[in-house]
Amino acid sequence: MNTEAEALVAEPQFPGRWWHELPDGRLQCDLCPRNCRLRDGQRGYCFVRERAGNTIVLSTYGYSSGFAIDPIEKKPLYHFYPGTEILSFGTAGCNLGCKFCQNWDISAAKDRHRLGVEAQPEQIALTAQANHVPAIAFTYNDPVIFAEYAIDTANAALARGIKPVAVTAGYINPEPRAEFFAPMAAANIDLKALDEDFYWRVTGGHLKDVLDTISYVHHQTDTWLEITNLVIPGHNDSDAGIKALAGWVLAELGPDVPLHFSAFHPDFKMLDVPRTPPETLYRARETALEMGLHHVYTGNIIDQSGSNTYCAGCGKELIHREWYRVTANVVTNGCCPYCGAQVPGRF
Repeated sequence: MNTEAEALVAEPQFPGRWWHELPDGRLQCDLCPRNCRLRDGQRGYCFVRERAGNTIVLSTYGYSSGFAIDPIEKKPLYHFYPGTEILSFGTAGCNLGCKFCQNWDISAAKDRHRLGVEAQPEQIALTAQANHVPAIAFTYNDPVIFAEYAIDTANAALARGIKPVAVTAGYINPEPRAEFFAPMAAANIDLKALDEDFYWRVTGGHLKDVLDTISYVHHQTDTWLEITNLVIPGHNDSDAGIKALAGWVLAELGPDVPLHFSAFHPDFKMLDVPRTPPETLYRARETALEMGLHHVYTGNIIDQSGSNTYCAGCGKELIHREWYRVTANVVTNGCCPYCGAQVPGRF
């Protein structure tokens, strides 16, 4: 039993989904591949899903660590209504243990007191509507672990014409995966490396489950998909690693799914690892483009060519960005105005 849970104040308990009882009396959480098996009072790895009596509950339903209105490019999404704003929020906890986590104060939180804002799904949708924000992002920590809350909020948003967006590591089991992504208009999924050893050693998770999620979203849903890879010096930045990742994206998803290479900065349990040199991201982008991907970006650095969107047909610049701000966008009815080629995305 996790004794830290006893120190928390009494908290609301929203009935969770995706669990079943085992022959020995434990309840297995079926939300993610960890399949945590819990006795009464125990919490799962994510810390926010707990056994209470003969059910599993979500203790963070209706509570957020905070809200912000961001450019949608910060998610990052570059081909999903570029230049618009998005209402972003998260809760606490995570089902991965990434040693490099750059939101660790939220994702690794073991205290519901970090959740200072009470907000039910309808309230969140109404807030976005009142502020004329066309989309809502589930982000900061992984929305997979608050799936019930995210799904209810996504449905409330859709009822008001607001687009739900998931920013996730994709570590989720098949049954809840289908329900989770069904209402999502877009998703950015982290593909941390194409290396099982890296996943297990650095995140405590498994690569195959993430690849299955990415493939599912692309091939079996209408959710717009973009991929992010955080490039960490000495861990997943080798030429072979970059080629393997870009090659998988090309072979499994095709050339038009945007791929973002993002710069690492020392944080959490990787304070001894240096920042990603800009040259590493330039090299990664050029490698992926040379392999045949059409839309490859660099993030967390100033890189003009790596920020802009170019037509895959004629090579002309279509969307100009200054950091996360779109300063020019000539995409017309989803097409290049110069050659007429369709630009993949939602415009």
